[in-house]
Amino acid sequence: MTDHSLVFTLVFCAVLVLGLLTKFYLASRQIRHVARNRGAVPAAFAATISLQAHQKAADYTIAKARFGMLEMAFGAAMLLGWTLLGGIDALNQALAGSSLASWSALLPQLALLAAFGLISGLLDLPFTLYSTFRIEERFGFNKMTFKLWLGDLVKSTLVGLVIGLPIVALILWLMGSAGSLWWLSAWGVWMGFNLLVLVLYPTVIAPMFNKFKPLEDEALKARVTALMQRCGFAAKGLFVMDGSKRSAHANAYFTGFGAAKRVVFYDTLLKQLSPGEVDAVLAHELGHFKHKHIIKRIVSMFAMSLAGFALLGWLSSQVWFYTGLGVRPNLTGANDALALLLFLLVVPLFSFFVSPVFAQFSRKHEFEADAYAVAQTDGKDLQSALLKLYQDNASTLTPDPVFVKFYYSHPPASERLGRMIPSAESPAV
Repeated sequence: MTDHSLVFTLVFCAVLVLGLLTKFYLASRQIRHVARNRGAVPAAFAATISLQAHQKAADYTIAKARFGMLEMAFGAAMLLGWTLLGGIDALNQALAGSSLASWSALLPQLALLAAFGLISGLLDLPFTLYSTFRIEERFGFNKMTFKLWLGDLVKSTLVGLVIGLPIVALILWLMGSAGSLWWLSAWGVWMGFNLLVLVLYPTVIAPMFNKFKPLEDEALKARVTALMQRCGFAAKGLFVMDGSKRSAHANAYFTGFGAAKRVVFYDTLLKQLSPGEVDAVLAHELGHFKHKHIIKRIVSMFAMSLAGFALLGWLSSQVWFYTGLGVRPNLTGANDALALLLFLLVVPLFSFFVSPVFAQFSRKHEFEADAYAVAQTDGKDLQSALLKLYQDNASTLTPDPVFVKFYYSHPPASERLGRMIPSAESPAV
């Protein structure tokens, strides 16, 4: 092992341990803070949230946090197993020496990525099953049968293979044949692929998993259409999704891109909210478009992925990058799949420490969308809708402030509703 490899190994281990300890610390803070405030509903919500609902949210939050700590420990152990303990190296050596290489130089590389994904997915299955059929079931959220869950797993795996393998094969081909600036071409292909998925997802991919039917409530349709026209927004259609067959959680969202945009309401949302509250929730989503949050996020994704591909382009040519992670690069074959796989495993360790920055921007966008919704609809409707959603989704009203800064993409209820109260008293019409 060279000096550079040893240094990188030590940095990798230090960041892995520091990140795991930080995540454990944050989760422990969240558990203690929520448990400490479990006994009483915060004064600001005492008139609208029952103690029973508040305690259910606390118990749900604590259960997920504890289970999350187990997942984090397992994930760290698996990462060490795949890297420094030789998992990826053994898998790569086995596939590189197989008969696949006689067919095509690309096949062993694709097989490496596919095998890694399959093995990792199988190892994660117990956690997914426990989360769905124990935790979500215990708190009344899971509506899936095992048969439906298994069907989703098979379909998502097939969709991943059909869509993922060709794009990965193209990127690997570019890595091996497009010269030293291959990463620029690969970035362009990746961005084009993401934009294509935004267009295809609403009409091709999503209907494989859920049924979508046009919104049939004429009165609600008229209200929603009037709101969208008032906000200068056009969509391909208004649809209701059968989310209740999988979960009791409620939501509404925009999907698609350009002319393919459509508004989707979970059927659970329409059952829980009044027409005015549905208006307010939709206005919040429109606020994201009005403030160009979606475009800003896409541009940010473009910029970060460009930086990522450039970094991968440099690291893929550094021997210490492979050996420092316990992998012997191929001496006669290509190492492109190895570089891609190791990069995808290592980058999240380092990016975790800048996650509070992105979470802060996301919370800022949510405040701006809330303000837009209050200006376009009755602010009291947005308040009551959010309270119902917080309650129905068992979102705790008392999260730990430090945990929020790291993980919350949406502001806590106390901050979010607190900003609306002055405006909600005199809503714009």
